[in-house]
Amino acid sequence: MPGEVNLVVRTNKPNFPVTNAPQMAYVLLEAMPTDVVAAVQMPLNFALVLDQSGSMSGDKMKNMKIAAKIAVDQMGPGDIVSIVTYDETARKIVTTQPVTDRAALHRQIDGIKDGGGTTMSVGMRAGLDLLRQNLGPGRASRMILLTDGQTFGDEPLCQQIAGEAGQSGIPITAYGLGEDWNQQLLEGIAHASAGVSDFIDDATPHKIVDEFRRSVMSAQAAVVQNANLVLRLVQGVTPKNVWQVLPQISKLGHRALSDRDVQVFLGDLEKGQGRSVLVELMVPPRQTGRYRIAQAELDYEVPLSNLTAQKVKADILLGFTGDPAQAAQVDPGVMNIIEKVTTFKLQTRALDDAAAGNVAGATQKLRAAATRLLEMGETELAADMQREATSLEQGGQMSAKGTKKISYATRKLTQKLDDIP
Repeated sequence: MPGEVNLVVRTNKPNFPVTNAPQMAYVLLEAMPTDVVAAVQMPLNFALVLDQSGSMSGDKMKNMKIAAKIAVDQMGPGDIVSIVTYDETARKIVTTQPVTDRAALHRQIDGIKDGGGTTMSVGMRAGLDLLRQNLGPGRASRMILLTDGQTFGDEPLCQQIAGEAGQSGIPITAYGLGEDWNQQLLEGIAHASAGVSDFIDDATPHKIVDEFRRSVMSAQAAVVQNANLVLRLVQGVTPKNVWQVLPQISKLGHRALSDRDVQVFLGDLEKGQGRSVLVELMVPPRQTGRYRIAQAELDYEVPLSNLTAQKVKADILLGFTGDPAQAAQVDPGVMNIIEKVTTFKLQTRALDDAAAGNVAGATQKLRAAATRLLEMGETELAADMQREATSLEQGGQMSAKGTKKISYATRKLTQKLDDIP
């Protein structure tokens, strides 16, 4: 049945100037489930993998338990939940059971005690093993991973397990609480599993509750599975970068199927949000006229409607003109997205420079990003960036919390509903 997904194409400019040199074209692609599948809700196969090490004592543990209970309460009797805690070892607090007796689940959560060190891989392995018991089409499988500390000596194993989860169609939402955790590791876990990572300030541990609630709602909104985007480029057009725009900014890996076909795996699509990507294409010179430079094809499945191997296609068209006034026209919504992706790139490069000891380069990029943020009205984030630039300039280093805060805040710049009018 056609019409389950809309594939919308927009470009930064409707018309490009006729020149003798190649030009960069920015293509915004939005894949959005339609009302045809709005009533679909896949049952969940959900695992909470929670840090119970000694550093989780006090408000962290209290709020983590509240968050876990609320997550369970959002689920229905058709959903399956598992709860694993870990320090140096893993404990299967709840093993793959339907959410029918919430009071019993609450008691099991209340029994979690803090203590010990942190070995994240044992918790991830136990959580993945439990999730694999209920994999199948028509069920949305997810893992929430929470840590507030460094894991020791098992980072490669964590990455391996995340890759296994991704191959099984299980995105991991990896939360770092506070400042003493490995950002590169959590981002790697999220990327390998086609999930996301995020930062929760330990000054506001009650936000664990909001994040867990949001993660369950996100899983419940998934209506389309295994969405895979293929760009078929005309001769001479070359891809430079592919950026995810929603649900948050990140650089996506893309695979060349041939010298003119590029594939980007999008995973599950959620009703009300979908996924958006920004593609940078280098386009060779053209004479005046309108040309198809590529075709976008999205393959997807809607298991609860018994739909597999579904396709939706859209042409990517560019105009070329000798009229300077026409060539100056832009799509303000797409330009807004480009500006936010550019700000994300700037802070990413600044953090890379800082890690490499290039203080001058990092400071310059942070201040440039802060200026862009002020122009967007993001005054609080701009102030955070300026503080970190000053700290770097005066002391030669940025704060661990400040680094994480600006890194994760900039990737959420596109989450406002008016960004893509």
